[in-house]
Amino acid sequence: MSIHTSNSEIVKSAAMKIHDWPTGPYPARVRIALAEKELQSRVQFVTVHLRKGEHKRPEFLAKNYSGTLPVLELDDGTFIAECTAITEYLDALDGSPTLTGRTPREKGLIHMMNKRAELELLDAISVYFHHATPGLGPDVEIYQNAEWGSRQRDKALRGMNYFDGVLKQQPFVAGELFSMADITVIGGLIFAGLVELPVPAQCEALQAWYARMQQRPSVKNRVTMSEALTLPAG
Repeated sequence: MSIHTSNSEIVKSAAMKIHDWPTGPYPARVRIALAEKELQSRVQFVTVHLRKGEHKRPEFLAKNYSGTLPVLELDDGTFIAECTAITEYLDALDGSPTLTGRTPREKGLIHMMNKRAELELLDAISVYFHHATPGLGPDVEIYQNAEWGSRQRDKALRGMNYFDGVLKQQPFVAGELFSMADITVIGGLIFAGLVELPVPAQCEALQAWYARMQQRPSVKNRVTMSEALTLPAG
């Protein structure tokens, strides 16, 4: 699709909507998956303003009970939340999965490493952000536990060391091929950058891998990919 396509043309051709926030680390996971699958022309983006708490308002909770981003809306009115679920859907659309595994062995390894990336890195940084920093501000952060947040920061640092060890042994998080697990670790390191939590200096393999991942067009262009495809929430 040409970047000059009008919004009206986008609405006509898009079969899906992505409700997200352009710079969010969780939305980044789905944006990267979209680009890897070359599905940008089939979506329109609907901006949900995190710092205004729009994801916690009743009209959004009707779309996603969890009040989290991103959410995929299909043209039949179905809403799919959770990054792993959305990525599974997108990866299966063409009948040729490249991100979630083709064989039982690949699927098992990718899902295992993806879950570890969530638990040991991305979600831990999220807890740190929401509990031990100002987070999204007092209007959104109703309850904070700084001690718990700090513990999760330390967990994320341990997670970085774990993935450094993994990447000393293989080129990608789940083996020989780029996958959903890599996308989730990328999301974690994007979040780490936002909260100014540096990767430990000794994690040279992880740092080198991340530098390589940042050169992938799907990662490099994840924020700007929606500029001509965005409609306001409504």
